[in-house]
Amino acid sequence: MTPSLVEVTDLVVDFPVGGAGEYVRAVDEVSFTLEAGRALGIVGESGSGKSTVATALLGLHRGTGTRLGGTVRVGGTDVAAASAAELRRLRGGTAAMVFQDPLSSLDPYYAIGDQIAEVHRIHADVSRRAARARAVEVLDRVGIPDAVRRSRARPHEFSGGMRQRALIAMALACEPRLLIADEPTTALDVTVQAQILDLLHGLREERGLGLLLVTHDVGVAAESVDEVLVMRGGRAVERGEVASLLAAPSQAYTRELLAAVPRLDGPRRSRGPAPEPAPRTPAGPDEVPQVPPVVEAFSLRREFGRGRRKVAAVAGVSLAVHAGETLGIVGESGSGKSTLGRMLVGLLEPGSGQVRRDGVPVTGIAGGVQMVFQDPVSSLNPRRSVGESIADPLRAAGERDEAAVRRRVEELLLRVGLEAEHYDRYPHEFSGGQRQRVGIARALAPRPRLIVCDEPVSALDVTTQAQVTALLAELQRELGIALVFIAHDLAVVRQVSDRVAVMRAGEIVEEGPVDEVYDRPAHAYTRQLLAAVPALDPALAAGRRRSRQEVFA
Repeated sequence: MTPSLVEVTDLVVDFPVGGAGEYVRAVDEVSFTLEAGRALGIVGESGSGKSTVATALLGLHRGTGTRLGGTVRVGGTDVAAASAAELRRLRGGTAAMVFQDPLSSLDPYYAIGDQIAEVHRIHADVSRRAARARAVEVLDRVGIPDAVRRSRARPHEFSGGMRQRALIAMALACEPRLLIADEPTTALDVTVQAQILDLLHGLREERGLGLLLVTHDVGVAAESVDEVLVMRGGRAVERGEVASLLAAPSQAYTRELLAAVPRLDGPRRSRGPAPEPAPRTPAGPDEVPQVPPVVEAFSLRREFGRGRRKVAAVAGVSLAVHAGETLGIVGESGSGKSTLGRMLVGLLEPGSGQVRRDGVPVTGIAGGVQMVFQDPVSSLNPRRSVGESIADPLRAAGERDEAAVRRRVEELLLRVGLEAEHYDRYPHEFSGGQRQRVGIARALAPRPRLIVCDEPVSALDVTTQAQVTALLAELQRELGIALVFIAHDLAVVRQVSDRVAVMRAGEIVEEGPVDEVYDRPAHAYTRQLLAAVPALDPALAAGRRRSRQEVFA
């Protein structure tokens, strides 16, 4: 009987904490196998242990003080008993890993092709010329156009999707039998995500690769794998064929996980009736003028670069958002949606056009507007407590009573589902979802009338996404604030928005009530975006993949 490509038996991983010989259990007696040519998805919330399992397959915990138990065999190699030389052969030769963030895995100073060539030379006795030729070959295989020229480019010259393709090319350089992909599409927009998933599927069919896919997105797993292993709190909760498990999960936790997945055909978050847009001018001389929108944009334009390299990030956009209303803005990376959001709050000055708030033209940052960013880690000072960060807008607004500041911050912490005692804790002591709640609390501090949320849930697992979007909906219902919700996840946008604007190359190509745009999209680009959203039905996902292959054939 041929042994499995991967055999994991009763895997235990304990991480050291503090300096007193204490440990915390990250993985608790997990077992599974993976055959050559098959794909297994490991899904679960942040902290479930899924990435820890993946890194254990390559022995990446060795030398870190981590305590491991059980057995892990990859391609017949006992990872725990392997020598340093055997581990080097295993990593890249037998199995290769593709990480979530390609920028942290690629050296910014060296050309992409040189980095791939270096990996190939480590594992194969070949000349520099042959290694460079191999780099071009694998770059071409993963769909990098003009691979010879682009192999000389550095990471910053590649888009996010192209960098992820480059990482996959690097992983393929030594023709491994197993590809381990840890959240490979989390930061990518839906069309690029679909392309990467199609690429992984094609590589499996072409080369008979085994694929271990780690993801918090159950829809991504449904598109890509044969079997699913659900993890929670370091333990395996459930495992089965993807179609049967998604159709009839046996465990309550799996059902909860599936229920939290945003779906294009799912119910919208209830916030009560959407407000009716008010006309800008009264219909007759005897009528009382209607309240103007909280924010209006008129022919906004913003360009970056100079001379021939000048690019219009936003090219003549007009829109309006009323009190109590959510406008979703969707589009691929580079469509201009984040640039537009920054102009709405005054973080960027328009090159031309005008922003009005409550009917009054404004320039720069004015009161009554706040922004929630994608990455709360980078927007919170690691050397200051979260309470002090939340208090900053209050002090900037002129509040000098420190007791009143603290009371307000503690009220906000409670309001977003945290605790008053969290005032004195630091960002690293919180989970990703908790840090995003801190970001929302800070945005609420000066009692704004408009909040622009720029990809506020894209880095969060599905259950945390559901909690954050439900919180935003509740706050909007209670406070009547206007929200602009920028995201590349179309399913999330449908859940939270009253209206949606679809952006492409700096322009709004379609706008309207969210149900109308999603159910009856008028623009081909909107239809393309909707067709790329992962489906929880593996049969439907396979049909979409075939359709995409026919389009690009």
